[in-house]
Amino acid sequence: MLEKWFKLSEHKTTVKTEVLAGITTFMTMAYILAVNPGMLGLVEGMSNESVFLATAISAAIGCFLMAFLANYPFALAPGMGLNAYFTYTVCIGMGVPFQTVLLAIFVEGLIFILLSVTNVREAIFNAIPMTLKYAVSVGIGLFIAFIGLQGADIIIKQDTTLVTYQHFAPEDFHTAGISAILALIGTVITAILAYKKVKGSILIGILFTWVLGMISEAAGLYIPVPEAGYNSVFPTLGLPDFGALGQTFGQCFQADFSSMKLLDFFVVMFAFLFVDMFDTLGTLIGVASKADMLDDKGRLPKIRGALLADAIATTFGAVLGTSTTTTFVESASGVSEGGRTGLTAITTGFLFLLSILVAPVFLAIPGFATAPALIIVGFYMIGSVVKINFDDYAESIPAYLCILGMPFAYSISEGIAIGVISYVIINMVTGKENRKKITPLMYVLAILFVLKYVFCST
Repeated sequence: MLEKWFKLSEHKTTVKTEVLAGITTFMTMAYILAVNPGMLGLVEGMSNESVFLATAISAAIGCFLMAFLANYPFALAPGMGLNAYFTYTVCIGMGVPFQTVLLAIFVEGLIFILLSVTNVREAIFNAIPMTLKYAVSVGIGLFIAFIGLQGADIIIKQDTTLVTYQHFAPEDFHTAGISAILALIGTVITAILAYKKVKGSILIGILFTWVLGMISEAAGLYIPVPEAGYNSVFPTLGLPDFGALGQTFGQCFQADFSSMKLLDFFVVMFAFLFVDMFDTLGTLIGVASKADMLDDKGRLPKIRGALLADAIATTFGAVLGTSTTTTFVESASGVSEGGRTGLTAITTGFLFLLSILVAPVFLAIPGFATAPALIIVGFYMIGSVVKINFDDYAESIPAYLCILGMPFAYSISEGIAIGVISYVIINMVTGKENRKKITPLMYVLAILFVLKYVFCST
């Protein structure tokens, strides 16, 4: 039955490989089950438990849709970045009720569905040059490695230089310092396992680092300080309050516009739409490129199903009560473990549902345990840089700028914007032959990105 549904032999994979890949993807994404409730839970009327349930269920729905509509190993969940925009910019900053923001996400999901059905999103994907697609893969690799380095406190913020390395100061050695050490050990172990081609090396690395964390806590080396974000790494058993979901379920249909102008609503909706579209496209391009799923023209077969899964999952997520559900870049970890079909996504989705039953267990996985996975996956993804023709500056400089944009702007979509704008400008002014490479849709995308910076800078 699984062979019939997912065509495992055609994709040169097995049930064991797909399940292992799905578990690996989930383990690298599990942090969203802790981060999203912690962030959206700051909004008045939204509790941590209600957001946790909405996050887990919407992620499962998205993964199942990806499996059956596209048969791809990509996993979905409420995305990082947009949840911060939801909480800090719109709800807290603008004072907009969460019901209205959820309605904006619901509407952008419906627009996404329309764009996916009419091939607009597919056309955008196909219009992006192969050079930029390779660059997106590299940029995402650096981006998620940077996330891992930050999550493990290996790289920390500093006022003068914005970021710096962990200094292992005595005052925070038992929190940030030991977290960084454990993550570095986990990264080395994962790298050694990867070198020896051990199946499940990334997952083993996560579990190994987590166990080291438990030993460190038991020995007094790691001291939990919950108010500073350093929780105990030991899991506990328990069930969430399922009734809490009623706080957010269906609230998007109870929107209150008394504190928000209709024009502002459309600006917020467009912001969600814009970022979600290009984050999703960027993730699909990068992860599919890493998995060699693109055809000889740089196109992703069955991309319509993948985009439609993303769009439908977004509308479901809004109804459940969470920020935009999108394809996760951490899907690359499962792909690196050999995941090639929807069975990987099914496994990840099932684990999201299972996490509801043992929520505290999965919430106990610390950032320093998943950091080695993100760092090593980042290494895998930057391999696409060798496919960029650096002798052709009209191709390589936009690719270079695209790569720089993602980690330094902390956004996949910003990296794509910089890459598209620079590609069009450089090729447009460097001769007739280069101008022929620019598709009409690339001109449109470049103009839209420029307008975005002009009108949506706030």
